[in-house]
Amino acid sequence: DEIASIGFCLGASMAGHKAMTATSGPGISLYSEQISFAVGSEIPLVIVDVQRLGPSTGSATKGADGDVQFLNWNSSGGLPVIALSPVDVKDCYELTVHAFNLAEQYRCPVFIAANKEVSLTRETVDLSRLEIPPIINRTRATDGKPYKPFDADLEKTVPDFLPIGSESLVRQTSSTHGIEGYITKDPELIEKTQKRLAKKVLSDIDHFTFYDEEIREGSDTLIISYGVTARAAKEAALELEKQGIPVSVLVLKTLWPVPESLIREKAAPFRRIVVPEMNLGQYAREIERVLGDKHVESFGQMNGELVKPSRIKEVIENG
Repeated sequence: DEIASIGFCLGASMAGHKAMTATSGPGISLYSEQISFAVGSEIPLVIVDVQRLGPSTGSATKGADGDVQFLNWNSSGGLPVIALSPVDVKDCYELTVHAFNLAEQYRCPVFIAANKEVSLTRETVDLSRLEIPPIINRTRATDGKPYKPFDADLEKTVPDFLPIGSESLVRQTSSTHGIEGYITKDPELIEKTQKRLAKKVLSDIDHFTFYDEEIREGSDTLIISYGVTARAAKEAALELEKQGIPVSVLVLKTLWPVPESLIREKAAPFRRIVVPEMNLGQYAREIERVLGDKHVESFGQMNGELVKPSRIKEVIENG
């Protein structure tokens, strides 16, 4: 079951192994408590969420992007997480490598916000042409010496790692703790730890902001999309270009933390921003927040069907 699967993965990761588990929306709900454990105790883990139509069991054979906000706010405490969103099978391969690297580098859970339609699509991929990044492993402490499992601060934000079962004593706890792993109620110490857990993810967002773009000269409209809907956005923009209507596309592959610098930079030249997605506007609200001075149009569809290029074209042409 889901609770057992993520528990096994946390144990494997604490023992020094790389671990990944996969589920859909209802399973992510069951994962929540142990996701919080991974966040607070800095346990590297990759979690694939093959989103389908909800809520609850919903339609098991229908896709959606209904978990987007839930992934960000899934764990108690409200600390930031990393979530990557694949567009196609090629992305699934490459972003999974990035996800493992990020989990190891920042000692945190990393989500792959997939979609039923992406995950059950069969595509041919030339593995020799994929852009696979160098493998990153968690930084290990020296075994055999006194070990402080959470010895980090606002400068060195990620503590070194030793697996449980090492020669050195290793402590883990799901409660608030100091650098030695003992439970603490010291407000100053707790606040320092909370700020560090947030900073280690937020301060480096520009280093793992993944995206694609198709910028067309003379366009005043930018479609910002992600996941499988980005394929429809690109097709719609191509068809509109043939009609003499240039439209640009920005495809976000890093959803959380929100790549605010990228969004502001890419949206700056455009008068109109359109955000199509397979939910009722979950990520559009982030775009609106970041682009407070822009006209942002949210087009959300959540009926179990793919957003079609023709529907995006209709929104563009009637705007």
